[in-house]
Amino acid sequence: KTGGDVIDLDPENDLRAFKDPDPASKEWKNRQRTLVICSRGIAGRMRHLVKDLQDLIPNTKMESKVNRKDVGDVVDEMCFEKSCNNCMFFEQRKQKDLFMWLSKSPVGPSAKLLVTNIHTSDELKLTGNCLKTVDRFSRSTGFDGSTHLRLMKELLLQMFNTPKNHPKSKPFIDHVLSFKLHDNRIWFRAYQIMNQHEEKFTEKDDIEKLVLIEIGPRMTLQPIKIFDGSLGGRALW
Repeated sequence: KTGGDVIDLDPENDLRAFKDPDPASKEWKNRQRTLVICSRGIAGRMRHLVKDLQDLIPNTKMESKVNRKDVGDVVDEMCFEKSCNNCMFFEQRKQKDLFMWLSKSPVGPSAKLLVTNIHTSDELKLTGNCLKTVDRFSRSTGFDGSTHLRLMKELLLQMFNTPKNHPKSKPFIDHVLSFKLHDNRIWFRAYQIMNQHEEKFTEKDDIEKLVLIEIGPRMTLQPIKIFDGSLGGRALW
């Protein structure tokens, strides 16, 4: 973000600071962390969804529930204490609507999304089985249109990012996270990567023999607003 009104949304430029210049390096250089917070009064089913998402992201830290009215004053301090530069905040209103905030702390930007079509991993009872807290692919389609979609894609990539050589990651990839834009909504799915013989794949397997088996959770994200600050500020979209 430069000059107050001009926003550079080139993904290559945005991620350049987090890319490892030496692919063979074994050092953990990307120190991004995501803080996951829930508001008080959130329903049990929503808590299960938050726990499933936390299992998918190895570099997360959990914080106690906070009052919805106090979030704007304390979230940046929580991120500083936990050494997190990403924040994922969930709030539920009227015991019905669940909202997800994606924020870069402490300077922003941030995005507010409505979470619908929620299905936790336990509800789906799918056959997929993999190590969730390991390195994985993130696949996103349909975000190369307008400026706000490219910004949304960048926020999602950094929130669900697995840093290379993270202590909780493994030297292999066994699942993929999918973010697909359709009907002005973001459809989130998590899949396990397997070969056609229902065995875990290796790097020697032919890509044509690989199949994807959904492991859950699944949800739909509807963008509401994008702000220039952390959990608020001037509306960019």
